[in-house]
Amino acid sequence: MTDPAPARRVEMFVPEAADPRTRRHTTGDERQVLTEILAGQRQTLVLKCEGLHEDSALRSVPPSALSLLGLVRHLADIERRWFRRVLAGEPAPPHFSTPDRPDADFDDATPDTADAAWRAWRAEVAFAEEFTDRAANLDVTGEDSWLGPVSLRWVLAHMIEEYARHNGHADLLRERIDGAVGL
Repeated sequence: MTDPAPARRVEMFVPEAADPRTRRHTTGDERQVLTEILAGQRQTLVLKCEGLHEDSALRSVPPSALSLLGLVRHLADIERRWFRRVLAGEPAPPHFSTPDRPDADFDDATPDTADAAWRAWRAEVAFAEEFTDRAANLDVTGEDSWLGPVSLRWVLAHMIEEYARHNGHADLLRERIDGAVGL
């Protein structure tokens, strides 16, 4: 018996039949397309972290503090910023970083913070999904202290961009941890 062909980086991370990201609409209304693409990016983060112990999810490539758990913490804060603070106008400080410690989302990621990180991320994703579902349209706007008025449409596109960038980091981190590759 021969060994199976090695996995290629351009293959899917999980078998297509088991991949929750492949069942999206490629046509349809803008809200549906944007929210499904964003959901796929969120699912990619979950897939890249699945099956790892918290200590594995903390591995980085020095001198960087970037880790899978740090990405979860960072993205929880990003979700919170755009959907709760900017669009919903809630006074919602970040869960993990502070003005004095802007990189605490990565620097303070330790195995004992994993459960809280995932709870925070899931709560922020749920809030964002509910906010988006309830919004009258994609032109709903919020006020960002840096950019000024931003629409829900822009935030959804920006979140896709944010996840895509960090899922690229997650690809490299996961390969470094256990050799797992794939999109």
